[in-house]
Amino acid sequence: MENRKYDQYELVIEVLNRLNASGVLKYLIFIGSWCLPLYRDYFGDDEPLPAIRTRDMDFLIPEPPKIHDMCDVPALIRDLGFVVTFRGQHGLIRLEHPDLMIEFLVPERGKGSDRPVAIPQLKVNAERLRFLSLLEQKTIRIATSGLSVVLPHPANFALQKLLICSRRRDSGKKQKDRDAATAILHALIRKDEKMTVIKVFRSLPLKWQKKILLELEESMESDLRDILSTTSTTE
Repeated sequence: MENRKYDQYELVIEVLNRLNASGVLKYLIFIGSWCLPLYRDYFGDDEPLPAIRTRDMDFLIPEPPKIHDMCDVPALIRDLGFVVTFRGQHGLIRLEHPDLMIEFLVPERGKGSDRPVAIPQLKVNAERLRFLSLLEQKTIRIATSGLSVVLPHPANFALQKLLICSRRRDSGKKQKDRDAATAILHALIRKDEKMTVIKVFRSLPLKWQKKILLELEESMESDLRDILSTTSTTE
């Protein structure tokens, strides 16, 4: 039987569908730029969010993992054309397809480690990365294509994008992160969620706040910078 040909977005949805059918999607937070098309269901189709497409399809696993179902993820999507690859001296697992690359991530805490975290319930391991704790602090559920998908709240997503900008070496990716973050922050303000953004911002360490304000300054987003640096607690 000939395999069905999926376009990139259809392939993302098919992977989500299979994870959902296996019972493990509910334990994962869908993060990264593929959140943007799903956020349209939160903001409405008229909101001009950037149409960013990427090969990276990332899932955040809150620590400690609370996955109660077993799923061999590599086997689950093998027939779609995904193959297991390994990166780094400790064998970080990636699931690669010509159109997508799936990675599982966990928040890096304390001094950190370059060793991936084994996730035996999914037959994969996960990379530790900084700033991911911000994405798990506040989440939403989006109904899309018959699925219920957990995403970071858009305020957390946008502020985390600005945080990681400072670590980007690729200027093109850095600008895409800035564009996505500022578009979402403006959309939240238009949606009367300015105080949500401010509360999330104020919950961050001062060092993180300074990084975000610097990115907004460099992006010439003085209005957003002024909103976040305000001392007022009223709208």
